[in-house]
Amino acid sequence: MTGRATARVPSRSTAPSARTTTGTTRTTRSGTRSTPRPTPRPELRLVPGVPTTRPRRRPTSALRHKRAPYVLLVVGLLVGTTLALLVLNTVIAVDSLKATQLRAENAERAQEVQRLEQQVVSGSTPAEVARAAVAAGLVPAGPAAYLVIEPDGSVLRGTPEPAPAPGDAEGGD
Repeated sequence: MTGRATARVPSRSTAPSARTTTGTTRTTRSGTRSTPRPTPRPELRLVPGVPTTRPRRRPTSALRHKRAPYVLLVVGLLVGTTLALLVLNTVIAVDSLKATQLRAENAERAQEVQRLEQQVVSGSTPAEVARAAVAAGLVPAGPAAYLVIEPDGSVLRGTPEPAPAPGDAEGGD
């Protein structure tokens, strides 16, 4: 801006001015001071040819250098916290998948245990035991003989007989 701006000091000898605002009369304070100013205000004007902008100060770069470690610390903490949360979330997800797999395996094993218990219950009847013995190649025992040891010597009670051959036991039934 290369124009001329002036400011004038009002004289003290003028009477207080009255203004009308919506029908009321007010007096301004400029003329009602009890003590006059000791010196009038200087006249202000714009000097042509002098740059009107203030010279820029450069303390902002020094201020930036002072803030840089703090900003780097805050950014580092944010990045570190984000990475830690990401790792924690991943570990929790992996553990959750392992827990799900272990639950499924436990359910399969519980079903296997129930199946085996059912086999034991159904295979415990005397008819099933006899059928399994014949399938394994066992033969029914003959009459039993007992060995009783008495003080004068040993005595055998009953007549022992050898078990029939597997082919003879099937034909005898």
